[in-house]
Amino acid sequence: MERSDPSAVLFVCTMNSIRSPMAAAILRHLYGKKIYVDSAGVRCGQLDGFAVAVMAEIGIDVSRHSPKTFDDLDDDSFDLVISLSPEAQHKAVELTRTVACDVEFWHTFDPSVVEGSREVRLDAYRQVRDDLIKRIKDRFGPPVESTGSV
Repeated sequence: MERSDPSAVLFVCTMNSIRSPMAAAILRHLYGKKIYVDSAGVRCGQLDGFAVAVMAEIGIDVSRHSPKTFDDLDDDSFDLVISLSPEAQHKAVELTRTVACDVEFWHTFDPSVVEGSREVRLDAYRQVRDDLIKRIKDRFGPPVESTGSV
């Protein structure tokens, strides 16, 4: 069976402060305008500074990201919703009862629960970032050449 690439993707997590904005920024960076991408959370958190730092390490600026909830979305016309936390998965399933789109669950570790030195915590965020890069490349295929590499 041939996979069809979605034209609009929504990444969702618990607070839209780490995992979903990272995933959305990576997808946007790798595939440019080929795919419309957004992110949201079940609840609204505050952008996490460690997420900003590890994304900056690979040349992606997420510092202007404003966390938002499902209710804050400008558009709900997504072909694919990718949930990154169990709580977001439940909300995504609720959303798709009234909207025709596919839902995928990529259980993704929450690096904010890691305690320790700054470097130990940054390593946890890097691991999540690198895992998201791999999963996105595996799911969406070769990146658009003109956007640079990650």
